[in-house]
Amino acid sequence: MAANIPPVSRLSSRLIRVLCSNPGPMTLQGTNTYIIGTGKRRILLDAGEQDDIQYLKILEDILKEENIDFEHVIVTHWHHDHIGGVHNVVNRFNNGCKVWKFNRLDPPDLPLPDNIPLNYLKDGEEIGTEGATLRVIHTPGHTKDHIVLKLLEDNSLFSGDCILGEGTAVFEDLHDYMNSLRRILELKPTCIYPGHGPVVENPLPKIEYYINHRNKREEEILRVLKEKGTKMSEMDLVKIIYINISCSVRCWFYILYPLPKLLYG
Repeated sequence: MAANIPPVSRLSSRLIRVLCSNPGPMTLQGTNTYIIGTGKRRILLDAGEQDDIQYLKILEDILKEENIDFEHVIVTHWHHDHIGGVHNVVNRFNNGCKVWKFNRLDPPDLPLPDNIPLNYLKDGEEIGTEGATLRVIHTPGHTKDHIVLKLLEDNSLFSGDCILGEGTAVFEDLHDYMNSLRRILELKPTCIYPGHGPVVENPLPKIEYYINHRNKREEEILRVLKEKGTKMSEMDLVKIIYINISCSVRCWFYILYPLPKLLYG
């Protein structure tokens, strides 16, 4: 993690980034959440981990300083470091805000704590608030329910965990993930605000690198299987291909994303 990300960053007149206090090998500096809009009622994109007291206090301070509240909470996907804090946010700043995400069908979404209703997004749907309009783009691969959001006012993109500010992303389904990367490339975003890591100011080379890197990893796995034979475990392949990754991180990858979902890193 080369970049230092402060707890709060005003990225533009319509965008405040708030960093969760959950750094780690899979979350980098922590989960980025975003307060979007210019009016009194705004959008919160992702809500971090459950019971992140430090993050909730920072959010509370921002709401008081800006004299704002939340009209919508949008979740990019079901992973706990993005959806886990939703009920904390809704209960602590209860102002009738709606919670949105794309429907997860593998398995179905579990109800949020405290019976908070989930509103399901559709591909191409737009959600707006004063100063900002977000278009939903379904980008499965990292998870089946993953979405990115295009900010129509400046053609920037909130990429969730599909594209990170540093390194590369893990995924569940390579075919879906590659299609999602190509779809994002076609959007030609002006910049990318990722779910983890710093802002990507020059996104097109980054997206192209992701696509090329995935293709290279696939070629490496096929080469090893051809040379060593197909009777190899997932961890055997990881040890051969990911020689520059520490043992602890390789174990995390193996536990979370075994073959045929191996082409991470």
